[in-house]
Amino acid sequence: MINLLDAVRGKPAAPVRGGTRADGYLALEDYGALGDGRSVALSGADGSIDWWCVPNLDSPPLFDRLIDPEEGGRFILTPLDPFRVERRYLPDSNVLETVFITAGGRAVLTESMNSGTAGRLPWAELGRRIEGLDGSVSFRLEMRPGRRANGASPYHSKIGRHAVFHVGTVLGLLLHSDGITVERSDEAVTGTFAVVAGQREVVAIVAGEDEPLVVPPIGKIDERIDTSDAEWRAWSERIEHDGSRRSDFIRSVLALKLLLFSPSGAIAAAATTSLPEGIGGKKNYDYRYAWIRDAGYTIKAFLAAGAQAEAKAAFSWLLKRLEQHGARVCYTLGGEIVPGLEEIEVPGYRRSTPVNTGNAATDQHQHGIYGDIFETASRFVACGNILDASSAELLSHLADQCADVWRKKDAGIWELEEPQHYTMSKVSCWQALARAVELADEGQLPTTCRDRWARERDRIAAWIEENCWSDTKQAFVFYPGSGKLDASLALMVRFGFDGRERLEKTLDAIDAELGVGPYHYRYSDVSAEEGCFLACTFWMIEARALLGQRAGARKALNAITNALDRGVGIMTEMADPKSGAFLGNLPQGLSHLAHVMALDVLASEDDC
Repeated sequence: MINLLDAVRGKPAAPVRGGTRADGYLALEDYGALGDGRSVALSGADGSIDWWCVPNLDSPPLFDRLIDPEEGGRFILTPLDPFRVERRYLPDSNVLETVFITAGGRAVLTESMNSGTAGRLPWAELGRRIEGLDGSVSFRLEMRPGRRANGASPYHSKIGRHAVFHVGTVLGLLLHSDGITVERSDEAVTGTFAVVAGQREVVAIVAGEDEPLVVPPIGKIDERIDTSDAEWRAWSERIEHDGSRRSDFIRSVLALKLLLFSPSGAIAAAATTSLPEGIGGKKNYDYRYAWIRDAGYTIKAFLAAGAQAEAKAAFSWLLKRLEQHGARVCYTLGGEIVPGLEEIEVPGYRRSTPVNTGNAATDQHQHGIYGDIFETASRFVACGNILDASSAELLSHLADQCADVWRKKDAGIWELEEPQHYTMSKVSCWQALARAVELADEGQLPTTCRDRWARERDRIAAWIEENCWSDTKQAFVFYPGSGKLDASLALMVRFGFDGRERLEKTLDAIDAELGVGPYHYRYSDVSAEEGCFLACTFWMIEARALLGQRAGARKALNAITNALDRGVGIMTEMADPKSGAFLGNLPQGLSHLAHVMALDVLASEDDC
């Protein structure tokens, strides 16, 4: 077993922002993510866990201080005296470590959503260990379940010799080591304790929903923190990446792993809901669902990392949903249709409302789903895998559907309310049929409609060239006649769309109009509503590298890496280009997978 105490003493200082709250809120970059393949908890740099949906990613939150600073649930372990912090993930692991430094001493908090040697536990187990490093540090403990926007009133009951807390259908235990004394009420569990050099105390939550509750000894939970770290490191060792930024690559793949919902194989877009894309704005969405786009891109990232098991599980889940429900934009993690919008009456992050569950995209049509599906299938096959007859038939029907509907308007990759002939949507249809033809030529799909797919592929390409290129902009534009730009068109390079000169000019135009420092906005005229979209910057880097502009790609990668070096390596959806503050839901899968693909391309010559 690793002696984590010695590891802390020997590591270089890694100071972070310090966990200072403004009006009750932490900066989003002050959060680290913990996960077990079923749910994700967000732990703040001040020792407060402010978000945890139990038992699943898309369950109602047990802790929701993130969006309700006064009344929201929280699980606090924080020093009583003023402090500063040094924070990191343990190497190649999703176990998080925070060193608290006060005038009287130092102590380290090690946190984990625990697993066992055989994988995910059949219950939710959040372990938190405090160890004294030197001097003495006193801590405040508070575990206060959330009220589900006043839809549930927490209470405690005595069952046998245990005090069990209840929130709706969730029940759980706060367990602790002998050196901690607590007081319990229906509303909260509170206490104080101190650690000196060499002293260790452990606090944990074990929880479930409508199921018998396991009560593990606190010593076993403590051991599983180390077991979980060892399991994460063993998994990371198998990741295939030889670039000089391997640790950055692994960190993003580990973040993606947190979003893989292991009971079904679904991949959540993010672990939170309604974190604003602009403070005070209305673009606040629930991303705790599985988008075809995000799932497809993440599967490709897993394949690039050599994570075949995760890629196969996610791809199989995706094909089953397509067979069950047809080509929809997104699904629940359990594989059902995403419910419509429902507003929750809480203040929201930094008073940004609405706070929502559900998602309006569930009723949209996006042509991009065809390209995403077929690109995923193509990459899966390119890694030496084989499509079964049922999957091949399903994909053939989707190719026929794409060939029929590509001329229609849709909501586009950005899920906009106004249907248009979005260029990226047409590119995605071209991409789908191009991959379908290639799969048919390789014997992976039936060849009955192969020639028809090829003809429609060429018609789409000609339509894009004729209608979507702007001589004035010297770029492919957002949609014909718009005069606007769309940063997602950088993906045309990855997809293999023909025409190097026009692609290079489009990238130049995107940099000139949508670029701000190291960042990029998604499309024209959106800067007043939201921050810069991190995935777009990584797509630009990847595109430059694929076009042979490797020096420029390296320079851009260094710039965005430095700009995002504000926490422990968890990315949000967006960032404010002026302040660098993180914006949007987190961990954001699209940001991390775009990072993975950019590093993968650059690593081919170890150019990182």
